[in-house]
Amino acid sequence: MKYYVIAGEASGDLHAANLLRELKKLDHEAQFRCWGGDRMQQQGATLVKHYRDLAFMGFTEVAMNLRTILRNIDFCKKDILDYQPDVLILVDYPGFNLRIAEFAKANRLKVFYYISPQVWAWKESRVKKIKRFVDRMFVILPFESDFYKKHTYDVDFVGHPLLDAIETERSLHGDKNSWLKKNNLSEKPVIALLPGSRKQEVSVMLPLMLSVTNELKDHQFVIAGAPSLPASFYKEMTGDKNASLVLSQTYELLMHADAALVTSGTATLETALFEVPEVVCYKGGKISFFIARSLVNVKYISLVNLIMDKEVVKELIQAELTQKNISRELKKIIYDKAVVSEMKDNFRQLKEKLGGSGASARTAALMFDALKKPAK
Repeated sequence: MKYYVIAGEASGDLHAANLLRELKKLDHEAQFRCWGGDRMQQQGATLVKHYRDLAFMGFTEVAMNLRTILRNIDFCKKDILDYQPDVLILVDYPGFNLRIAEFAKANRLKVFYYISPQVWAWKESRVKKIKRFVDRMFVILPFESDFYKKHTYDVDFVGHPLLDAIETERSLHGDKNSWLKKNNLSEKPVIALLPGSRKQEVSVMLPLMLSVTNELKDHQFVIAGAPSLPASFYKEMTGDKNASLVLSQTYELLMHADAALVTSGTATLETALFEVPEVVCYKGGKISFFIARSLVNVKYISLVNLIMDKEVVKELIQAELTQKNISRELKKIIYDKAVVSEMKDNFRQLKEKLGGSGASARTAALMFDALKKPAK
């Protein structure tokens, strides 16, 4: 069968690539055409557009790049019609993908959605579009099933694919001493800095994270560099700070870290699943944050706290994200054994809530079975 897959971010590329790997095991004649990244391409997909050319962050940046976004949408529609896939698989990235879903249904194409847009947080009205334009929705967060049931829409809860990705990483990169040596790092305990993956957010978040590096000489700070950004970009900001850089090694870094400062997003969940105590950091543009705050209907910004429905990890947001507060909260998760113990216990409960490993294989099996059934 022919599959057309669209992912607009690094995390989507990772999860889509694992899905493609599992689909190939079931469908030996599978052909993939995608919008995504290197990981999907490594699974044999023909890459149409890379996610680094698609990621626009915040209301202001989206408005400034609206013409480019609309051109991409038009190009995508034409490319789908030329390819004539058996199914369109959309991976998160709702602003773009829901427009494509509407177009695909109008052209009588089957539409699957893997990793639901966060309609439970904001733009709940999007559920109406999903019900009209998406044939099958595969969700990865346990509370999403109940959310969609409230809207009389049946979905498949498949578990979180991060559990698979992390399990694979642990089997490949378990030796800490070898990793430290490979990256010319000392034997001091490691504090991971995860400032995001987009240039705009890293420019804001990394200097704030680096502001505390000279306060903890008994630790080494290691920055998780995104694959889409050059080392020179990070080195301009580090200067004389007590910080090193590793590129494209976020999971390896988390596997060997003792604590972490993490920009809000999927990385907060990844850090928790590696059972690394963390402080969640977020600071956006004033206009974008004001608009978002007026639209978002959630108590927390980190997935960890949202899934657990309580404050498991400290969130420092906007004005609260100061050197003083970062330092105080970081020292708690390094030196306060009771805080660390409680946080790690919550992380283990989090894993249980997420349904265990095997999400990619479960999703592929459900998709392939649905595609084999004759249309009604």
